Amino acid sequence: MIEGLLGKKIGMTHLFASEAKVVPVTVLEVGPCVVTQVRTQARDGYEAVQLGYGNAKLLNKPALGHLSKAESRSRHLREFKADDTSGLEVGQEFTVSQFQPGDLVDVVSTTKGRGFQGGMRRWGFKGGKATHGQGDRGRAVGSIGAGTDPGRVLKGKKMPGHMGDKRKTIKRLRVELVDTDRNLLMVRGPVPGSRNTMVMVRYAHGAPIADRVLAEEIVQNDEPVEILEAVEEETPEAAVAEESAATEAVEEETPEAAVAEESAATEAVEEETPEAA
Repeated sequence: MIEGLLGKKIGMTHLFASEAKVVPVTVLEVGPCVVTQVRTQARDGYEAVQLGYGNAKLLNKPALGHLSKAESRSRHLREFKADDTSGLEVGQEFTVSQFQPGDLVDVVSTTKGRGFQGGMRRWGFKGGKATHGQGDRGRAVGSIGAGTDPGRVLKGKKMPGHMGDKRKTIKRLRVELVDTDRNLLMVRGPVPGSRNTMVMVRYAHGAPIADRVLAEEIVQNDEPVEILEAVEEETPEAAVAEESAATEAVEEETPEAAVAEESAATEAVEEETPEAA
């Protein structure tokens, strides 16, 4: 099985779950992806598969030669890990059907580019006060270091600069819906990037498939499982019916039982009276 697939971001919407709960989801178009190259342990030293996605209008000669065997004009090429590459061939296609609702996936995307931004927007700095003779320091970052020691600005200091346009991975997103007809995958929550941004969707590490984990737990349990029948909850109507049935049974037995008990008690008293006297 391949670790993931390529796709692009379509946008955001929402789904209605049970009990009128609204779930925000991001719609991704995943696949179809074409196998453009297969990496083997014998030749390359590791097992992987190179997938292509999209359609490029213009390609140079090296790219055309690389994609000629797959008969594809893929615009994006990425490598994914594979458990076993023995059954994979160049030109083979993979679709979104390999994902199922309930799976946990990691989505790799590129954030929106914001250009050069100040410290307040880029890092969320508070800014300076607007009183006590403040001139042009209202949106400044303030002090950026110490004095003589160390006498320099430390590496990684948060300062104004280019914002966005960076690779970002959102981990452990739940797959809510899979549309195999339109190659759509809906995951819970937001995904970075604008529309048509290329994304990589791969199984989350530690929890690849929810159904598979549950199946493995059931198989590993060798002890016999006791299956209990479902106990129906007692409804008010059932309670009233039982109470009325018990009342009718008491009413039917009351006259005969009372006469029999009374006669037996009288005979016992008459037999014991002379001896006691």
